[in-house]
Amino acid sequence: MNIQIFGTSKCQDTRKAERYFKERRIPYQFVDLTVRGLSQGELNKVKGVVGLENLMDKTGKEYAKRNLKYLVHNVEEVLLAYPLLLKTPIVRNGPKATVGYCPAIWAEWE
Repeated sequence: MNIQIFGTSKCQDTRKAERYFKERRIPYQFVDLTVRGLSQGELNKVKGVVGLENLMDKTGKEYAKRNLKYLVHNVEEVLLAYPLLLKTPIVRNGPKATVGYCPAIWAEWE
């Protein structure tokens, strides 16, 4: 398995996802969204699996801070420019991906 976890160290669900893979001794790569966002290719792969609208966190502070509720915007461009707008954690395993804490789906990957 080639697990990647995209999230922030402050996010509780991201920490739970890391713990899930640590407890099962499954190696993973953590990508901190405060440092580096998703590339266009990574975003396209995740978007193909979960859908573009499921990626944006419309309840988060960053969404309110940028006033996106009232602006017409290209969701993909905004997510690439401001990775903190993504729902976390995004967990990738090759072509498979999940958004949020989904241990039932991750168990099927093993």
